[in-house]
Amino acid sequence: MLRYLPLILSLALTIYCLVDCIQTDDLLVRNLPKIAWLLLVLLFPVIGPVAWLVAGRPSREAATQAGLTQQERWDLDRRRRGQGNGPGPRPPRGPDDDPEFLRGL
Repeated sequence: MLRYLPLILSLALTIYCLVDCIQTDDLLVRNLPKIAWLLLVLLFPVIGPVAWLVAGRPSREAATQAGLTQQERWDLDRRRRGQGNGPGPRPPRGPDDDPEFLRGL
């Protein structure tokens, strides 16, 4: 079991860095384009993820300098995907709330 530990750690680090890179905003990625970091993390199992953590991942200062709270970032992300910030779809109405139904009685 101990001989599999380096493989498991390498895989876990690669998956963590891959997910982190995918979720990072394109404007906050440092030194290389986001797609280059994704390829680097995927193609070089240990070196790529360590390089992402050291040189590609945005610093905490950069994330906080953007001046956005976590909720504001979520709202911005929803607006980018076209879901907007407006009210959601109307809930279904019961027949006793429908004027046309009541007129028909």
